[in-house]
Amino acid sequence: MRSRLVMLLAVLIAAAGLTLTAVRLVAHASTPAVAHATLSPGLASYLGVYEDGSPPDFGPIGDFTHTVSRQPNLVGYFSGWAQPFASGFADKLRAHGIIPFVQIDPTYASVPAVAAGEYDNYLHSYAVSVRNFGHAVVIGFGHEMNAPWYSWGYGHVRPAVFVAAWQHIVDIFHSEGADNVTWLWTINQDRAGTGPIASWWPGAKYVTWVGIDGYYFRPTDTFASVFGSTIQQVRHLTGKPILLSETAVGPRAGQFTKISDLFSGMRQYRTLGLVWFDKVQNDGIYHQDWRIENDPQADDAFRLGLSELNLARP
Repeated sequence: MRSRLVMLLAVLIAAAGLTLTAVRLVAHASTPAVAHATLSPGLASYLGVYEDGSPPDFGPIGDFTHTVSRQPNLVGYFSGWAQPFASGFADKLRAHGIIPFVQIDPTYASVPAVAAGEYDNYLHSYAVSVRNFGHAVVIGFGHEMNAPWYSWGYGHVRPAVFVAAWQHIVDIFHSEGADNVTWLWTINQDRAGTGPIASWWPGAKYVTWVGIDGYYFRPTDTFASVFGSTIQQVRHLTGKPILLSETAVGPRAGQFTKISDLFSGMRQYRTLGLVWFDKVQNDGIYHQDWRIENDPQADDAFRLGLSELNLARP
Protein backbone atom coordinates (compact mmCIF):
# COMPACT_ATOMS: atom_id res chain seq x y z
CA MET A 1 0.00 0.00 0.00
CA ARG A 2 2.77 2.37 0.98
CA SER A 3 4.71 1.62 -2.21
CA ARG A 4 1.60 2.35 -4.27
CA LEU A 5 1.14 5.64 -2.43
CA VAL A 6 4.76 6.54 -2.97
CA MET A 7 4.47 5.69 -6.66
CA LEU A 8 1.23 7.70 -6.97
CA LEU A 9 2.85 10.64 -5.22
CA ALA A 10 5.82 10.45 -7.56
CA VAL A 11 3.53 10.41 -10.57
CA LEU A 12 1.62 13.44 -9.25
CA ILE A 13 4.85 15.36 -8.59
CA ALA A 14 6.13 14.52 -12.06
CA ALA A 15 2.85 15.61 -13.60
CA ALA A 16 2.94 18.83 -11.63
CA GLY A 17 6.48 19.44 -12.83
CA LEU A 18 5.46 18.91 -16.44
CA THR A 19 2.52 21.25 -15.96
CA LEU A 20 4.73 23.97 -14.47
CA THR A 21 7.22 23.54 -17.31
CA ALA A 22 4.44 23.83 -19.85
CA VAL A 23 3.13 26.97 -18.13
CA ARG A 24 6.62 28.48 -18.22
CA LEU A 25 7.00 27.63 -21.90
CA VAL A 26 3.63 29.16 -22.75
CA ALA A 27 4.41 32.25 -20.69
CA HIS A 28 7.77 32.57 -22.39
CA ALA A 29 6.21 32.13 -25.82
CA SER A 30 3.61 34.84 -25.10
CA THR A 31 6.16 37.35 -23.83
CA PRO A 32 6.69 39.96 -26.56
CA ALA A 33 10.06 40.83 -27.96
CA VAL A 34 11.50 43.98 -26.43
CA ALA A 35 12.86 46.93 -28.39
CA HIS A 36 15.41 48.96 -26.44
CA ALA A 37 16.57 52.44 -27.50
CA THR A 38 17.67 55.39 -25.41
CA LEU A 39 18.58 58.94 -26.36
CA SER A 40 21.53 60.95 -25.15
CA PRO A 41 20.65 63.50 -22.45
CA GLY A 42 23.42 65.80 -23.70
CA LEU A 43 22.78 69.51 -23.19
CA ALA A 44 22.13 71.68 -26.27
CA SER A 45 22.24 68.60 -28.49
CA TYR A 46 18.77 68.53 -30.08
CA LEU A 47 17.31 70.58 -32.90
CA GLY A 48 13.74 69.74 -33.79
CA VAL A 49 11.11 71.16 -36.11
CA TYR A 50 7.38 70.99 -36.76
CA GLU A 51 6.40 71.45 -40.41
CA ASP A 52 3.06 71.53 -42.21
CA GLY A 53 2.69 68.46 -44.41
CA SER A 54 4.99 66.26 -42.34
CA PRO A 55 3.97 63.52 -42.15
CA PRO A 56 3.82 62.18 -44.76
CA ASP A 57 5.90 64.61 -46.84
CA PHE A 58 9.62 64.96 -46.13
CA GLY A 59 9.94 67.97 -48.46
CA PRO A 60 9.26 70.70 -45.85
CA ILE A 61 11.93 69.20 -43.58
CA GLY A 62 14.40 69.34 -46.45
CA ASP A 63 13.46 72.99 -47.07
CA PHE A 64 14.03 73.85 -43.40
CA THR A 65 17.37 72.04 -43.48
CA HIS A 66 18.39 74.07 -46.53
CA THR A 67 17.33 77.33 -44.87
CA VAL A 68 19.27 76.84 -41.63
CA SER A 69 22.11 74.77 -43.16
CA ARG A 70 21.66 72.09 -40.51
CA GLN A 71 19.47 69.02 -40.55
CA PRO A 72 17.31 68.61 -37.44
CA ASN A 73 17.67 65.42 -35.43
CA LEU A 74 14.06 65.56 -34.19
CA VAL A 75 10.93 65.98 -36.30
CA GLY A 76 7.67 66.50 -34.44
CA TYR A 77 4.07 66.01 -35.41
CA PHE A 78 0.67 65.79 -33.73
CA SER A 79 -1.31 62.57 -33.86
CA GLY A 80 -5.05 62.62 -33.23
CA TRP A 81 -6.64 59.90 -31.16
CA ALA A 82 -7.12 56.55 -32.94
CA GLN A 83 -4.54 57.46 -35.59
CA PRO A 84 -1.97 54.66 -35.99
CA PHE A 85 1.76 55.13 -35.59
CA ALA A 86 3.13 56.52 -38.87
CA SER A 87 5.59 53.68 -39.41
CA GLY A 88 6.41 54.57 -43.02
CA PHE A 89 7.21 58.16 -42.07
CA ALA A 90 9.27 56.96 -39.11
CA ASP A 91 11.28 54.75 -41.46
CA LYS A 92 11.82 57.73 -43.76
CA LEU A 93 13.06 59.87 -40.87
CA ARG A 94 15.31 57.09 -39.64
CA ALA A 95 16.87 56.81 -43.10
CA HIS A 96 17.86 60.50 -42.78
CA GLY A 97 19.18 60.09 -39.24
CA ILE A 98 16.19 61.81 -37.61
CA ILE A 99 14.22 60.79 -34.52
CA PRO A 100 10.39 60.77 -34.76
CA PHE A 101 8.67 62.88 -32.10
CA VAL A 102 4.93 62.27 -31.73
CA GLN A 103 2.46 64.16 -29.57
CA ILE A 104 -0.52 61.80 -29.19
CA ASP A 105 -3.48 63.96 -28.21
CA PRO A 106 -6.83 62.58 -26.98
CA THR A 107 -8.83 64.65 -29.44
CA TYR A 108 -12.51 63.63 -29.26
CA ALA A 109 -11.58 60.97 -26.71
CA SER A 110 -12.40 60.67 -23.03
CA VAL A 111 -9.39 60.89 -20.72
CA PRO A 112 -11.26 59.01 -17.96
CA ALA A 113 -11.97 56.28 -20.51
CA VAL A 114 -8.27 56.13 -21.40
CA ALA A 115 -7.44 55.67 -17.72
CA ALA A 116 -10.16 53.01 -17.38
CA GLY A 117 -8.74 50.94 -20.24
CA GLU A 118 -11.54 51.49 -22.75
CA TYR A 119 -9.08 52.31 -25.55
CA ASP A 120 -6.60 49.56 -24.76
CA ASN A 121 -6.91 47.82 -28.13
CA TYR A 122 -5.80 50.98 -29.89
CA LEU A 123 -2.97 51.61 -27.43
CA HIS A 124 -1.68 48.03 -27.61
CA SER A 125 -1.71 48.21 -31.42
CA TYR A 126 0.15 51.53 -31.37
CA ALA A 127 2.71 50.17 -28.90
CA VAL A 128 3.35 47.10 -31.06
CA SER A 129 3.95 49.32 -34.11
CA VAL A 130 6.42 51.45 -32.15
CA ARG A 131 8.17 48.34 -30.85
CA ASN A 132 8.39 46.89 -34.34
CA PHE A 133 9.95 50.13 -35.58
CA GLY A 134 12.75 49.22 -33.21
CA HIS A 135 14.50 52.59 -32.97
CA ALA A 136 14.20 55.58 -30.65
CA VAL A 137 10.88 57.44 -30.67
CA VAL A 138 9.91 60.43 -28.52
CA ILE A 139 6.25 60.28 -27.46
CA GLY A 140 4.10 62.65 -25.48
CA PHE A 141 0.43 62.41 -24.49
CA GLY A 142 -2.01 65.29 -24.08
CA HIS A 143 0.52 68.09 -24.47
CA GLU A 144 0.02 71.39 -22.61
CA MET A 145 -2.39 69.73 -20.19
CA ASN A 146 -1.77 72.50 -17.63
CA ALA A 147 -3.39 75.02 -20.00
CA PRO A 148 -7.15 75.48 -20.53
CA TRP A 149 -7.41 75.51 -24.34
CA TYR A 150 -7.58 71.74 -24.98
CA SER A 151 -10.36 69.36 -23.95
CA TRP A 152 -7.89 67.25 -21.94
CA GLY A 153 -6.41 70.21 -20.10
CA TYR A 154 -6.79 72.43 -17.08
CA GLY A 155 -10.42 73.06 -16.14
CA HIS A 156 -11.69 70.18 -18.29
CA VAL A 157 -10.07 67.07 -16.80
CA ARG A 158 -9.01 66.58 -13.20
CA PRO A 159 -5.22 66.30 -12.92
CA ALA A 160 -5.46 62.97 -11.08
CA VAL A 161 -7.44 61.49 -13.97
CA PHE A 162 -4.91 62.74 -16.51
CA VAL A 163 -2.07 61.29 -14.44
CA ALA A 164 -3.85 57.92 -14.27
CA ALA A 165 -4.30 57.95 -18.06
CA TRP A 166 -0.64 58.83 -18.62
CA GLN A 167 0.56 56.05 -16.33
CA HIS A 168 -1.80 53.55 -17.95
CA ILE A 169 -0.47 54.35 -21.42
CA VAL A 170 3.15 54.00 -20.35
CA ASP A 171 2.38 50.68 -18.65
CA ILE A 172 0.78 49.36 -21.84
CA PHE A 173 3.83 50.27 -23.92
CA HIS A 174 6.10 48.51 -21.43
CA SER A 175 3.86 45.44 -21.49
CA GLU A 176 4.29 45.27 -25.26
CA GLY A 177 8.07 45.60 -25.07
CA ALA A 178 8.14 49.12 -26.54
CA ASP A 179 11.07 50.23 -24.43
CA ASN A 180 12.39 52.32 -27.32
CA VAL A 181 10.17 55.24 -26.24
CA THR A 182 11.48 58.42 -24.65
CA TRP A 183 8.44 59.66 -22.73
CA LEU A 184 8.11 63.44 -22.96
CA TRP A 185 5.79 65.03 -20.40
CA THR A 186 4.93 68.33 -22.08
CA ILE A 187 3.61 71.37 -20.24
CA ASN A 188 2.89 74.89 -21.41
CA GLN A 189 4.97 77.74 -20.03
CA ASP A 190 3.50 78.85 -16.71
CA ARG A 191 1.50 82.01 -17.29
CA ALA A 192 -1.80 83.64 -16.36
CA GLY A 193 -4.64 81.16 -16.73
CA THR A 194 -2.61 77.95 -16.51
CA GLY A 195 -2.87 75.45 -13.67
CA PRO A 196 -0.30 74.34 -11.08
CA ILE A 197 2.34 72.27 -12.85
CA ALA A 198 2.97 69.82 -10.00
CA SER A 199 -0.66 68.64 -10.08
CA TRP A 200 -0.11 66.96 -13.44
CA TRP A 201 3.17 65.21 -12.65
CA PRO A 202 2.87 61.42 -13.24
CA GLY A 203 6.06 60.51 -11.37
CA ALA A 204 9.67 60.00 -12.36
CA LYS A 205 9.04 56.33 -13.19
CA TYR A 206 6.73 57.40 -16.02
CA VAL A 207 8.72 60.27 -17.54
CA THR A 208 12.02 60.34 -19.43
CA TRP A 209 12.22 64.02 -20.38
CA VAL A 210 10.18 67.12 -19.54
CA GLY A 211 8.97 69.27 -22.42
CA ILE A 212 8.12 72.97 -22.09
CA ASP A 213 6.21 74.83 -24.80
CA GLY A 214 6.67 78.59 -24.94
CA TYR A 215 6.86 81.46 -27.44
CA TYR A 216 8.27 84.96 -27.79
CA PHE A 217 5.23 87.11 -28.61
CA ARG A 218 6.39 90.65 -27.79
CA PRO A 219 9.60 92.72 -27.86
CA THR A 220 9.67 92.63 -24.06
CA ASP A 221 9.82 88.83 -23.95
CA THR A 222 13.09 87.23 -22.86
CA PHE A 223 14.13 83.65 -22.19
CA ALA A 224 13.81 84.30 -18.46
CA SER A 225 10.28 85.69 -18.78
CA VAL A 226 9.10 82.99 -21.20
CA PHE A 227 10.74 79.91 -19.69
CA GLY A 228 12.58 80.88 -16.50
CA SER A 229 9.80 80.48 -13.93
CA THR A 230 8.58 77.24 -15.50
CA ILE A 231 12.06 75.72 -15.56
CA GLN A 232 12.51 76.63 -11.88
CA GLN A 233 9.25 74.88 -10.99
CA VAL A 234 10.23 71.81 -12.97
CA ARG A 235 13.64 71.71 -11.27
CA HIS A 236 11.90 71.65 -7.87
CA LEU A 237 9.78 68.77 -9.12
CA THR A 238 12.35 66.61 -10.88
CA GLY A 239 15.89 66.46 -12.19
CA LYS A 240 14.76 65.03 -15.54
CA PRO A 241 16.26 66.65 -18.67
CA ILE A 242 14.25 69.52 -20.17
CA LEU A 243 13.51 70.01 -23.87
CA LEU A 244 11.99 73.22 -25.27
CA SER A 245 9.46 71.07 -27.05
CA GLU A 246 7.58 73.73 -29.02
CA THR A 247 8.91 77.24 -29.45
CA ALA A 248 9.39 80.08 -31.90
CA VAL A 249 9.97 83.82 -32.04
CA GLY A 250 7.28 85.92 -33.70
CA PRO A 251 8.00 88.82 -36.05
CA ARG A 252 6.33 91.18 -33.56
CA ALA A 253 8.91 90.19 -30.94
CA GLY A 254 11.84 91.03 -33.21
CA GLN A 255 13.21 87.78 -34.57
CA PHE A 256 16.86 88.70 -35.09
CA THR A 257 17.46 89.76 -31.47
CA LYS A 258 15.15 87.29 -29.77
CA ILE A 259 16.31 84.20 -31.66
CA SER A 260 19.78 84.92 -30.31
CA ASP A 261 18.30 85.26 -26.82
CA LEU A 262 16.47 81.93 -27.25
CA PHE A 263 19.64 80.01 -28.11
CA SER A 264 21.62 81.77 -25.40
CA GLY A 265 19.00 81.00 -22.77
CA MET A 266 18.71 77.40 -23.91
CA ARG A 267 22.38 76.92 -23.08
CA GLN A 268 22.37 79.05 -19.93
CA TYR A 269 19.44 77.13 -18.43
CA ARG A 270 21.03 73.81 -19.44
CA THR A 271 18.27 72.36 -21.61
CA LEU A 272 18.47 69.57 -24.16
CA GLY A 273 17.65 71.80 -27.11
CA LEU A 274 14.59 73.12 -28.90
CA VAL A 275 11.88 72.18 -31.39
CA TRP A 276 11.04 75.09 -33.70
CA PHE A 277 7.38 75.57 -34.68
CA ASP A 278 8.02 76.46 -38.32
CA LYS A 279 4.42 77.14 -39.32
CA VAL A 280 2.29 79.98 -40.61
CA GLN A 281 -0.37 81.38 -38.30
CA ASN A 282 -2.12 84.71 -38.82
CA ASP A 283 -4.55 85.34 -35.99
CA GLY A 284 -3.32 87.97 -33.57
CA ILE A 285 -0.26 88.16 -31.39
CA TYR A 286 -0.54 84.57 -30.17
CA HIS A 287 -0.71 83.15 -33.68
CA GLN A 288 1.98 84.83 -35.79
CA ASP A 289 3.92 83.65 -38.83
CA TRP A 290 6.60 81.69 -36.98
CA ARG A 291 8.70 80.76 -40.01
CA ILE A 292 12.20 82.12 -40.50
CA GLU A 293 12.45 81.39 -44.23
CA ASN A 294 11.26 84.83 -45.31
CA ASP A 295 13.56 86.88 -43.08
CA PRO A 296 17.30 86.77 -43.90
CA GLN A 297 18.19 88.35 -40.55
CA ALA A 298 16.17 85.75 -38.66
CA ASP A 299 17.85 83.04 -40.69
CA ASP A 300 21.29 84.47 -39.86
CA ALA A 301 20.47 84.55 -36.15
CA PHE A 302 19.22 80.98 -36.27
CA ARG A 303 22.32 79.72 -38.07
CA LEU A 304 24.55 81.49 -35.57
CA GLY A 305 22.71 79.87 -32.68
CA LEU A 306 22.96 76.45 -34.30
CA SER A 307 26.69 76.80 -34.78
CA GLU A 308 27.18 76.22 -31.06
CA LEU A 309 25.06 73.07 -30.90
CA ASN A 310 26.64 69.63 -30.94
CA LEU A 311 23.73 67.59 -32.27
CA ALA A 312 23.27 64.08 -30.90
CA ARG A 313 23.06 61.17 -33.31
CA PRO A 314 20.01 58.90 -32.95
